[in-house]
Amino acid sequence: MKTRVTELLGIEAPIIQGGMARIADASLAAAVSEGGGLGIIAGGGASLEWMTEQVQKARSLTSKPIGVNIMLMDPQAADLARLVCELGVEVVTTGAGSPVDFLPMWKEAGIKVIPVVATTAQAKRMERLGVDAVVAEGTESGGHVGELTTMALVPSVCATVSIPVIAAGGIADGRGICAAFALGAEGVQMGTRFLTVDECTVADEYKQFVLKAKDSDTMVIGRGSGHPVRCLKNPFARKVRVLETDLASNGAEIEAMHLGALRRAVSGDVANGTVMAGQVAALVSERETAAEVIAQLVAEAEALGGMGLDALAALNARRERLLNVSGTGEE
Repeated sequence: MKTRVTELLGIEAPIIQGGMARIADASLAAAVSEGGGLGIIAGGGASLEWMTEQVQKARSLTSKPIGVNIMLMDPQAADLARLVCELGVEVVTTGAGSPVDFLPMWKEAGIKVIPVVATTAQAKRMERLGVDAVVAEGTESGGHVGELTTMALVPSVCATVSIPVIAAGGIADGRGICAAFALGAEGVQMGTRFLTVDECTVADEYKQFVLKAKDSDTMVIGRGSGHPVRCLKNPFARKVRVLETDLASNGAEIEAMHLGALRRAVSGDVANGTVMAGQVAALVSERETAAEVIAQLVAEAEALGGMGLDALAALNARRERLLNVSGTGEE
């Protein structure tokens, strides 16, 4: 699959792995890049030493491009911004703020800059700043979320900016990729789909929680505080939701609960931690390698993309999917 996104990033498949904090490390990022997509190492909450170690490890596992995600509200964002230049990272994705202060430095270092946006206004602002592309992320996604759905956000952003748009939120298979392209995107970003791959180093309890999830098993906490997060329902999230009915009285307790909550979940405590995952967790039912996932995603998307609407309708009427495809459109 050749798109402006693959050409921009020097990758084979227009698939970017989401920069999931405390989850997306060198093992996962390198496997995704080696499989033809773009692997991202998450910088959120990471030390400079850890990031250096992970980038170097990824380099030892693949010669293909890798990226780093920087949460711009992170106290260490400026240090991380300089570090990625020193480490020769090819791509930086950003969230939670504007990359304006770091763009000249990144551009001089030859880094491709791709902010995550949740509205068309943000996308327009990023294009004016001179970024290379944007990820339009719908509220279906896991982790920190906006309000607009992918179905509404992506075509609106595509109609607003001329730079490549990468769709995210609620995409886990070839059908989602095909739909994203129909909405105007030229690539996709996927986080939840890669949570259960062999190379993802989260605890097995986390992976099993995702694999067992149904379509109604996620919830959003933190709306009242202005930092909404989508996660899987568990005792921790339900207690936070109850406490949020009275933020004035329970603010301190909620803040204390959130300390280390993601770390607990990643380590296997899926009852007392924040198990971040998107609504599309209900469609994730397999444990494969990252390369196997990417190959299947591309094959299914290309097969579906080569079908006419009548053929698609007939396939849908039979409630069938092109699960075993060669990439030529044949089942």
